[in-house]
Amino acid sequence: MIDPSAETTRAQAEATKYAVAEENLALTRAIGRPRAVLDVGCGVGLNGAFAKKRGARVTGIEIEPSAIARAQGRLDEVLPIDITSDEAVRRGLSGKQFDLLLFADVLEHMADPVAVLRRLLPYLEDDGHVIVSLPNVAAWTVRLGLLAGRFEYGASGILDDTHLRFFTRETGRKMLEAAGLEVLRIEQNPMLVRAAKDAVLAAQRTLSGPAPDPEALRRSLPYKLYEGLVRPVEDVVAGTAPALLAFQHVYVARKRPRPRKLSLTVGMLTMNEEESIERMMGEIRRVAPDAKILCVDSSTKDRTPEIAARLGARVLRQVPPRGHGPAMELLMYTAAAESDLLIYLDCDFTYPADYIPVLRKLVEEEGVDVVNCARTRSRPAAMPLPNYMANRTFAAMAHAMHGIPTCDVHSGMRAYRSSVIRAFDFDGEGDALPIDTLLYPAKCGYHVVEMPIDYNERVGQSKLRKLAGTVWTMIRLFGALPVGTRGGAHYEIK
Repeated sequence: MIDPSAETTRAQAEATKYAVAEENLALTRAIGRPRAVLDVGCGVGLNGAFAKKRGARVTGIEIEPSAIARAQGRLDEVLPIDITSDEAVRRGLSGKQFDLLLFADVLEHMADPVAVLRRLLPYLEDDGHVIVSLPNVAAWTVRLGLLAGRFEYGASGILDDTHLRFFTRETGRKMLEAAGLEVLRIEQNPMLVRAAKDAVLAAQRTLSGPAPDPEALRRSLPYKLYEGLVRPVEDVVAGTAPALLAFQHVYVARKRPRPRKLSLTVGMLTMNEEESIERMMGEIRRVAPDAKILCVDSSTKDRTPEIAARLGARVLRQVPPRGHGPAMELLMYTAAAESDLLIYLDCDFTYPADYIPVLRKLVEEEGVDVVNCARTRSRPAAMPLPNYMANRTFAAMAHAMHGIPTCDVHSGMRAYRSSVIRAFDFDGEGDALPIDTLLYPAKCGYHVVEMPIDYNERVGQSKLRKLAGTVWTMIRLFGALPVGTRGGAHYEIK
């Protein structure tokens, strides 16, 4: 653990007492695909290793020697920094910047957790995220103990005898807000099967001896079966009453966006667009001369990629074509790694490039995170009636199932703050990825604006796969049900 009072020797001795080392599942699910991560109190590095697998460079902070040795084998670097010291933090992190800070069961060990957060936030990029896990002192097991007149400290768990602070779901939120963060959503690890942890560990000691490897349990077959079969049910049950049924609350927060100029990438998915690519790029240059242009191209019949590259676009080839979803995934994460803002549109002139400055202003000046350009407030003349009816039906289903009042879940023109893209791990396999990339942010606390847009006659041939698109739309509408919170509290209709 991290030393809360500069008593390093004591903290090191305490850190050896934890019998189980495991991933914090709710925390790792919220990591997304960041670029650079600071894992504060990284322990043996399991949570940071998850982020590294997602492509991030991960720096851990840890002071316990045996934990450092293990973490060094998993993370890019591990720094022995006392996070209660301004000087130690400045010396250890000078010149470093991160887009995600992790605090997995660290702040409850601090005498002043708000001061620790404020000490480390200068090393978080603008729009960067913070994920904090805190034990839930209002869990049902603690409440039952209090009813029986018991509040007994233990070697680990919610009443760990090294905890200096205790948090409920709401007081944890207030602590993060006091540090200047915007709390986007709260997830939880359940306190159901975990209530039998002591019995499980006693059985493990009987089988393995008095001092088993702390990572032995998570590698065991019973634990893997629990993760795959039992944990999903626990998550659903705990979500019905998280203040009571959570073992840990996991907060996803961020630095509040501030008005500023953002570097822009304009993206397009192209496939045999020779007829329109040069004119389309000219339109983009006219309205956004400072923007990078990125094309993910699957052309097999013409010179689209050569023309785009000659005109200064970055072209990523995806041949043989893998479909819309994988191409869109590549486009979004490539742009999010290089620019602050992505605006994408089709290359066939159905979406006017003149809207690009409007979308840019909403994100840069008004703090919007996602702009969804809706074609279907009313039926556009350029859209066949069956297509219009299908789009409105899908939108009505999204509204009924998720509480998001959209009228267009398949728009081909949107704007995304890049930090929002990196906050999720979107899976592009299959079609209809725009369902996920709209519903996930809308249900997870981000500010999403939907505005009407003109929809024009296309140049060239449609690449729409109607049957596959319909099937994948249904898969994604149902697949998004467990994500975030139902309702569009931050979904604004213009």
